[in-house]
Amino acid sequence: MEPMLDLTVIIPSYNTRRLLGDCISSIYEHTRGIAFEVICIDDNSEDGSADMVAEEFPQVILVRNHVNQGYVKNTNLGMRRSRARYACHLNSDTLLVGNAFAALVQYMDENPQVAACGPKLLNPDGSVQHCIRHFSGPATMVLQALNWHKLFPRSRLTDRYYATGFDYSKAQPVDSIGTTAYVVRRSTWENAGMLDERFQLFVSDLAYNFMLKQKGYAVYYTPCAAVVHFGSQSVNQTPQSSLRELHHALIEFNEAYDYFGKSRASKLLVRLAVKARDRFKRAEYRLSSDKRVIKGPGAPPRARASAS
Repeated sequence: MEPMLDLTVIIPSYNTRRLLGDCISSIYEHTRGIAFEVICIDDNSEDGSADMVAEEFPQVILVRNHVNQGYVKNTNLGMRRSRARYACHLNSDTLLVGNAFAALVQYMDENPQVAACGPKLLNPDGSVQHCIRHFSGPATMVLQALNWHKLFPRSRLTDRYYATGFDYSKAQPVDSIGTTAYVVRRSTWENAGMLDERFQLFVSDLAYNFMLKQKGYAVYYTPCAAVVHFGSQSVNQTPQSSLRELHHALIEFNEAYDYFGKSRASKLLVRLAVKARDRFKRAEYRLSSDKRVIKGPGAPPRARASAS
């Protein structure tokens, strides 16, 4: 039997040709000292992304979807095809800083109690990108919808969700960390499960981390490695539909995981509140000059557009 690799890097991609090329180049430029494979799942892109990967990176395992499957199904496909002890869910709009993957594999090897972990994320200007979230109650989410974090950025209520006071200098357990660069132990996905395919993209990281915590698995942040993240390059291509999908996912998450309560009454209230939030955010989008879908505290700043 062939020995298992150390890491499978899974990159779902949709219309991010130039960023994807830079991302893959950074992997092969910086990664040393571990046995790894790269699986790129192209989600029926129209910008020549798949052809670029085939021509410039023949060592990459390329999957070409003929219909759009969405981030979650593509990531799960990568895990099912993995031949490694760990899998890294990696966004196509990222760049490695140094030998990040070797450091993350070493961290997981030295900390067997950790089911999954994420590294420090950096904005293109080198500032820390806030990728940690707390599980929070409905009152906090209502305030978040009303942009409380913009009016009172130092508020303790804001911190209950956005973890604005989080110390990014030390490794520690977290409620939820984004799956921008997210390393999962094979035993975690084989025993606890993969990403929830009821979601296409939005809330999938929150749902997975929430599920792991419910089952007693530990998710950690570690500063042992850093990854630059440009942020939301795919979802910003279709902002109105992305906003609609985001709010549908919030309702689905609450109903599936009893996040804000189990009663029918609480779920009805949440459904109505999220629909109202959707309308508010759509109106805000139309009136605002900032056309990003994700723009809370620590989110990537307005960045270069996705290249074709």
